[in-house]
Amino acid sequence: MSTLYTGGCACGAVRYEAKAAPIFENHCHCRDCQKRSGTGHGSYLTFSSRADVTITGTTTEWRVAADNGNVKIHSFCPVCGTPVYLTYTAMPDPITVHAASLDDPGRFNPTVVTYGIRALPWDKMETGLKTFEKMPSG
Repeated sequence: MSTLYTGGCACGAVRYEAKAAPIFENHCHCRDCQKRSGTGHGSYLTFSSRADVTITGTTTEWRVAADNGNVKIHSFCPVCGTPVYLTYTAMPDPITVHAASLDDPGRFNPTVVTYGIRALPWDKMETGLKTFEKMPSG
């Protein structure tokens, strides 16, 4: 199995390749993730440095303030509309990719659930995952 994490949008116009392992893998129940995913949560892998992630293709960006007031920059394919990655104005180094955008989504290994306080009763998570009411700090 490759040590690279590769993925992209549904039509292939936007691709990424991460050269390092993710530092955080989570399911998020915040209202923003619910609305963007069209379901009860979003699932993500976060990499510590944008320098370790090569992106090809052009994305369209949409900015939204998170619950904590920090701005998240959502990058998606302008052709097929697939959400591909997120960056953050308050933390310019990390980059977060959508788990379903991986070429091999089976590599996603969530360890926590964030914004459990907003979880919808019909969207159940694995019972063994540590759940935080909001986003854990540090």
